[in-house]
Formats: sequence, structure tokens, C-alpha cells
Amino acid sequence: MRAQSFAAAALLIAVAGCAGNQGSQPQTGDTRFVAGDGKITLFQAADRKVAPQVRGETLDGGTASLAAHKGKIVVLNFWASWCAPCRAEAPVLKDISAKTKAGGVEFLGVDFKDRKADALAFERSHQPGYPSIFDQPGKVALSFQGTVPPAAIPSTLIIDRQGRIAARALGAVKYTDLLDAVTKVRDEG
Repeated sequence: MRAQSFAAAALLIAVAGCAGNQGSQPQTGDTRFVAGDGKITLFQAADRKVAPQVRGETLDGGTASLAAHKGKIVVLNFWASWCAPCRAEAPVLKDISAKTKAGGVEFLGVDFKDRKADALAFERSHQPGYPSIFDQPGKVALSFQGTVPPAAIPSTLIIDRQGRIAARALGAVKYTDLLDAVTKVRDEG
């Protein structure tokens, strides 16, 4: 159990990195920055790992899960209100979500290591148009251990129609890069 707790703490430290204002980040000792350039890594179909079960309460009090989107492409974005790169990429995610929804692509946010009031204010301000799971303790991120973990905040994973991790970006995504990656995964055989 102790080794598992150590592994969980190490992942939380890795995932908690963000280039935002240090004063506005949680003060729990897990605010180290993990650099991410937003570059998207696409994985060959044969090399893809199955995404874990992701389920949780959304910021609006509902429930969201990957299973609810079975057979669709899902863009899973890990974010926090205190994260400056998360705020910068929010309009990109919102626009691509709206643009690709009719093509069978769903977006799901995971608000990580945040205060609920701050996360709700972020959502009111940015109005993403898709739900976010409130994951203050980081359980969703930890569930990716052994697959392709989000290793920075923000991180974006693209889940293919078979529920496998098709792509990952660490850091704020760029519009053209994300749209191209989503389109490639959507257009696969």
C-alpha cells in the first residue's frame, strides 16, 4: 500500500505542473511545472492502449463518463482554473468542439486540483459548451497510470472509437494541430 501511495503522490506532482501564476495555484506542495509545448503525439493503432474507465460528477452536478461516448471520438482535456495555459487554450477547445461535434467527436473536460468555485467561475467565463468532471483529488489522472498519463496541466488526450488512447498533447494545444489530429483519428478506417 505504501508503494502505491508513493506512486500516486509522484503522479500527482507530475500532473500538477502549470506555468500559471504560482500565487494562485494550490499550496499543497504539488505545484512543480512540467513543461509541455502542446505538440500532439499520435499513436499507431497497433500501439494504442485502452483508456481506463473515466467517470465522475460534473461541475454542474451531473455525471459524465467515457463509456457514455462509446463509438465516438472523445477529446479529454485536463485543466484547472489557476492554470494560465489552460485559460489560453480554452477558446481553441471550444471552437474545435463546436466544429467537430456533428462528425461524432465529443469533448470532455477534467478539472484537476482546483477549488470548485474557481472552476465554476472559469466555466462561466469561457463557456466551453461541453461538460467537465470535477476531479479535485486527481483520481481520473491517476487512473491513466500504466497507459498514457496526462503528465502536465493542461494535457489533452484523444480517445478513438474503440476506446483507445490515439493521441496526447502536453501543454496548451494549438488550433491547427488539434483540429488535424482530431480529423485524422475521426477519419480512420
